[in-house]
Amino acid sequence: SRPRLLLLDEPTEGIQPSIIKDMARTLKTIRDSFGLSILVSEQVLSFALDIADRILVLEKGQIVLQEMRENLDHDRVAAYLSV
Repeated sequence: SRPRLLLLDEPTEGIQPSIIKDMARTLKTIRDSFGLSILVSEQVLSFALDIADRILVLEKGQIVLQEMRENLDHDRVAAYLSV
């Protein structure tokens, strides 16, 4: 089959930090090689930024921020991810 979309729900949860960069590189390779769109639900901002073209931040089921990666205010996004 030739899927057009890959859905990942917090793929970095429980993963050793040194492996997270490798995961991002692999996902980018898969995306670029197969023209695949990847939708990721993720709390590790650095990982999301490594693979994303567009960032959406959800709070209580509502989109509270939507930006292209190059226009993103990192501090604003990080504030939503802080506990």
